[in-house]
Amino acid sequence: MSDTESVTGPVPSEPVSVQTAGRDADSSPLVRIRSLLPGLARAEQRVAKVVLEDPAHVARRSITEVALAANTSETTVTRFCKAVGVGGYPQLRIALAADTARTEARTTRNLGGEIGPEDDLAAVIGKVSFADARAVEETADQLDVATLERVIQVVANAGRVDVYGVGASAFVAADLQQKLHRIGRVCFAWSDTHIMLTSAAVLSPGDVAIGVSHTGATTDTVEALRVAREHGASTIAVTNFPRSPITEVSDHVLTTAARETTFRSGATASRIAQLTVIDCLFIGVAQRHMDASVNALDATRDAVGSHRLGVRPDGRRRPRETGK
Repeated sequence: MSDTESVTGPVPSEPVSVQTAGRDADSSPLVRIRSLLPGLARAEQRVAKVVLEDPAHVARRSITEVALAANTSETTVTRFCKAVGVGGYPQLRIALAADTARTEARTTRNLGGEIGPEDDLAAVIGKVSFADARAVEETADQLDVATLERVIQVVANAGRVDVYGVGASAFVAADLQQKLHRIGRVCFAWSDTHIMLTSAAVLSPGDVAIGVSHTGATTDTVEALRVAREHGASTIAVTNFPRSPITEVSDHVLTTAARETTFRSGATASRIAQLTVIDCLFIGVAQRHMDASVNALDATRDAVGSHRLGVRPDGRRRPRETGK
């Protein structure tokens, strides 16, 4: 887990009744499979792992071959296809072939994500940077614009916004607080369980609570959103898994697309993916109040201006201010 967090019980295997944020028609089937993996039945998970290990090879294999590789039945493979939203096995093969072609067109590097003891530092740098870049790219590809639009509207109209996150997700929550605060929006970020719960208990209709959790199974964050919702606040989740427990207590769900890999090198990717969503949300809110946002940003920039050294980033001294 990337959040160094306690978690609730098992992820539900059935879809929850909440708007999820995947653009199923446009996003990579591999992104959807990874995000739905924890909620699949055990036999379906074996099929998923076969697909994820070598999607290009699966695109050329028969359903019987895939069933044998996953030690399951053809019926289970078909059920898996429906569970991940591709309809049937022929459609899965087409989607995997198309995704493989897109990936090959984007890059000729096959860096993968697993880091082994034999990898030198240059290989480590390449794999980590590749994973981070892919996390941003895949998150953008699958981010549901309509859901983001609704979330932006809710946050822009909120009287108060409280953001919850523990472990590494707490840094993402703090980043959103800082951004919204700079444009004059009332926003607080909390990471302590007791403070999160007391914060949620004093929210009311017109307020917004946002929970950030990569796994979507952080007990503290899920419980805080539940309490906020019980008190009438609108609730929003930012998570990598659209069927995780946090979605059950969220009115809106924004999903990321990041992979967890060896040595938790994917942990940075998951934070970057979350920050990508947060940036899109912030800019959307700022657009709703453009004049006020620009004025607030100018004012905050001026307020800290005297605390910067009078040199340029290249080391040369800045010209003296003329007041013009």
